[in-house]
Amino acid sequence: MRLRLLLVLLCSPCVLAQSNDPVQLSEYLWRQAAGGVVLGTPSARPQSVVVALDSGVVKAYSGSGDLLWSFAVRGRLCPYITRSREGITFICSTDGSLIAVNSAGRELWRANSGGALSGPIVAGWDGRVFVPAGKKILCYTASGTLLWTNVLESGISAGPLIEQNGCILLALENSQLIRITPFGVVSSWKLPSVPAVLVPLDNDILALYSNGNILRVDSYSEDSAPLPLPGLTGRPMAAAVKDGRAAVFLANGQMLLLSGSDGKVLWTAGSFIQAGEKAELIFDERGIYALCDGGAASFSANGRLLWHANFDNASGVPAFSDDGVLYSCGKDWVLNAWKLEDRTLNQKYNLYGPAPPASYGTGNPPPSVFVRVIGRFHETSVKRELDIIQQGISTGMVEANELDWTAYLMETADGGYWPNTSHIREPKAIITHRILALKLLSRMGSIETIPWLVSFFRRENEPLVRIAAAQAIGVIGMDPEGKAIQEFTSIIRTGSLIHDEQLLITIASVTGALCRFSGPPLHDAGLLLLHMLNTPGLPPLVRRQAQNEMNTMK
Repeated sequence: MRLRLLLVLLCSPCVLAQSNDPVQLSEYLWRQAAGGVVLGTPSARPQSVVVALDSGVVKAYSGSGDLLWSFAVRGRLCPYITRSREGITFICSTDGSLIAVNSAGRELWRANSGGALSGPIVAGWDGRVFVPAGKKILCYTASGTLLWTNVLESGISAGPLIEQNGCILLALENSQLIRITPFGVVSSWKLPSVPAVLVPLDNDILALYSNGNILRVDSYSEDSAPLPLPGLTGRPMAAAVKDGRAAVFLANGQMLLLSGSDGKVLWTAGSFIQAGEKAELIFDERGIYALCDGGAASFSANGRLLWHANFDNASGVPAFSDDGVLYSCGKDWVLNAWKLEDRTLNQKYNLYGPAPPASYGTGNPPPSVFVRVIGRFHETSVKRELDIIQQGISTGMVEANELDWTAYLMETADGGYWPNTSHIREPKAIITHRILALKLLSRMGSIETIPWLVSFFRRENEPLVRIAAAQAIGVIGMDPEGKAIQEFTSIIRTGSLIHDEQLLITIASVTGALCRFSGPPLHDAGLLLLHMLNTPGLPPLVRRQAQNEMNTMK
């Protein structure tokens, strides 16, 4: 596939950009035969890209073009691929088999979503994913527990996409605008017709229509009528938001920047590319990037066209990574990479990659409704509540109970004391209930739960409960700051657990589970810990478990 990169002169805001003395470049960063047509848009991150092929194979390449891993799916793939911040790749077959693959190409889990994807999978802040399948939205934890299912009244026409508040926004073919919180609570607005593109702002939602019309919806009131705003000069293809302003890419190749408060056009610029049928937009501190099967273009925040590239035979929408690499696959089955910018997006990173912008509060929820109830830890009462929670988790109906149930499980595991209250500590719940609470917490848990579990593991003295806390960390699978591995390594170095064979075996198995879940990010620290557990002087069963875990990481 041929790429023509054209550099243009500056243009002032509100003036259509003109191309003068273009420079043509055709130097590839690298090219690789993909072995099939790429479905949808590649998933690009710094130093790596993942593609889904029409052959049912998913492949990951390094920033230098080396094949990192290949994962074969039995059946046809849906044309969507999503990678979470934790490096997990989510794909779905057309028969509804949802699969999570780690950053080393190892399958983590699979679930039946009930049908083919009707839109892209959206990754949440804490590792959970929102999956649009047929006329449903399903929410899974990063380790595959179904938290809730929302049945939609009609098919999806736009979205889903994540808002600045962490909620999911989508439009339906019956002209409904839907917002779903991370805990499955739904708000809806009735629009006069079906929008083509949605633009989530801080206080409002813009609905963009194919005929150029714009409606502003008050996101805090389901009863307010949509307010018309000045229209667009063409059919909107994609939009992105930053600092209360919306960048909109039109089918005629124009880029607009709108004021989110009143829809006023701040500037207009030409891109010299044709949008085709699908397009995507990136708006970050570097500028604005329009991506479509006809080409790609970059703009500064004040409307200056920085560069544009036209594609002759792209199979779909390209991807642009945070480190300035453009990826596109041609109809000749060749995946192409071009280094277009040296600028790298400045983000806060943790062990896995970009840190989430905020949290859902599941790591430090408010006290449960039971926290001040006298007799809170009576055996019958605890058993009844744990049974209710277990039933809700098993049936995928956690829903809006998630924060309260999380708090209840933390309180039960800890024995009832909650640091932010003046509640007098009652006698601890019996050990079996404390262990069950930790097991249930692990099935609902996320990245946000890990710091609490590590702290609990550090301060707990009851051996069986402490083992359950470590096992809960392994079930969740993610350790974004490496806190669990650090804690395990620290206590092994002190030698304080040398005679606690069962806990050492648990630490070995949990370390292996964390490394298998995360892939390379934890391998070095995990292998070091496992080597420490496989040294002479430790019980044979501990050494055997550590060796077995190391064998699974090869």
